[in-house]
Amino acid sequence: MAGYQFSRAPKKVPLIETKHRTIKTEIPTPGTEQILNQLDQVESRSMHGQLPLVWDKAKGHSIYDKAGNKWIDFTSTIFVTNIGHANEHLASSLRKMLDQQLVHSYAYANEPRLHYLKKLVEFAGPPFEKAFLLSAGTEATEAALKLMRMHGQTQGKRKLGVICIESNWHGRTMGAQMMSSNIKQKEWVGYLDPNIHHIPFPYPWLIENEAAAERFLATGLKKITDSGVDLSKDICGFMLETFQGWGAVFYPKAFVKSIERICRSNGALLAFDEMQAGFARTGKRFGFEHYEVEPDLIAVGKGMGSGFPISGVLGRKHIMDLPEVGNMSSTHSANPLVSAAGLATLEEIERLELISETERKGELLFKGLADIQASFPDRISYILGKGLIAAVLFKKPGSNEPDTVFPSYVSERAMQKGLLVVHTGRESIKLGPPLVIGDDALLEGIAALKESITEIDRESR
Repeated sequence: MAGYQFSRAPKKVPLIETKHRTIKTEIPTPGTEQILNQLDQVESRSMHGQLPLVWDKAKGHSIYDKAGNKWIDFTSTIFVTNIGHANEHLASSLRKMLDQQLVHSYAYANEPRLHYLKKLVEFAGPPFEKAFLLSAGTEATEAALKLMRMHGQTQGKRKLGVICIESNWHGRTMGAQMMSSNIKQKEWVGYLDPNIHHIPFPYPWLIENEAAAERFLATGLKKITDSGVDLSKDICGFMLETFQGWGAVFYPKAFVKSIERICRSNGALLAFDEMQAGFARTGKRFGFEHYEVEPDLIAVGKGMGSGFPISGVLGRKHIMDLPEVGNMSSTHSANPLVSAAGLATLEEIERLELISETERKGELLFKGLADIQASFPDRISYILGKGLIAAVLFKKPGSNEPDTVFPSYVSERAMQKGLLVVHTGRESIKLGPPLVIGDDALLEGIAALKESITEIDRESR
C-alpha cells in the first residue's frame, strides 16, 4: 500500500485472551511470510498489499488462522459477509442445492433463480420491478451504464452522456473505470469517453449547509454546460456511488435531491452504485434511502451473496426490458448455487431483523468512535458513515493536512491486538463488521482500536 510496507516477519507482541480475541503467537503468525512469498511467485501483485494475515477459518464475526489466533473482523471481507461468516442457513441452502445436483444451467430456467428473483424484487420494493443478475460488481455497473444509454436512445438524445462524481469508484472494467474519475487507473484505456462527465464531490469540509450543497452542484454542472453540453439533449443519466468508498463519505441530502430533480426535468435516469451500501449495511435496505429519492436503477453486489459471486441491476420494468432477448446475459449469472446464496442472505436479513439491528448497533459504533475522536482531536479530523459502515479520517497534528502514514501503523497495531480493520492506504481506516456482530464484540473492537491509536500516538511523539 502507498506510503507503508507491512512487515511479514513474525514479531513478538503482547499475548491476548478475551472472549472475542486470541493472540497466542508472534504476529504475523510464523509461516505467514512463507505463504505470502509463495503467492508472490504465482499471483499477480495487483492482488497483494493487505495486512499480512493468512485466513484459515471465519465464523460469525471472527477470523482464525492455523495457529488458533482469533480476530474480531471489522472488514466483513470488505463488506461482503453482512449475515456473518459461514452463516449456517446459507451453508444449509448451498448443501441442499449441491445434493439436488443442480449447480449451473447458463440461461436455461431453474426454480432457484425464480424464487430468488421474486424475493429480491420484493425486498427492494417500488419502484424496482425487475432484476438482471451477474457475477461481479463491475459487471453490474457496466450493465447500468448500458441501460442508461439504451434508455437515452429511446428518448432521442443527441448524445448519450452520463454524469458521474469525482473520486467515486465503480469497478475495474472499461466502462466502470470511465465512470470512475481516477485518471491514472484508466490510463490503460488509451482514451477518455467524451460523453462521460464528472462533477466534484461535496465533501463535508467544503459544504457548510444544505443550501451550499445545491450551489456546489450548480457550479459543477455549469462547467459541463459551459462546454456545450445540453442537459436535456445530451445527458441520459447520473451515476452516483451511494457514498464515497475510501472514507464512507455520504452526500448532503440536498445535493442528491437536486440531482433527482434535474434527472426528472431533463429525461435522464438516476442510478446508484450500491455495492458497499446495500443489503442492510447502512441501517436501510439500500443506502440511497438516506437521501429520500427514488432511483431508476441500482447496481448491487458484495453483501448480496455473502461471499458467493453474485451481483445485479434492479430497475423499472420498461428500462430493464430495453435489451432484446439474449442481448444482455452472463455465463455464470443466476446459476442455481448463487441464487440459493442470494435467497438465504435475504432470508437471514429478515429473520435476524438486520436492518433495524444495524441501525441500533450503528449508534453504539459511532458513540464509541466519537469518544475516540474526543480523545485525539489533533489526530482525527472526521468520523464518517452510517449504520455499520464507518471511517476514521486522520490528520497530521497541528494542521488539517491528511495523514496517510499514521493509519497504516494503527491498522498494523490493531492486527497485533486481534482486530482486523480495512487499511485503505489513504488518510482513513474503514470499519464494517458483519451485521450479526454482538454488542460486546463491537465494543471490544472499538476499545482495541482506541488502544492501538493511543499506543501509536505515544510512540510517534
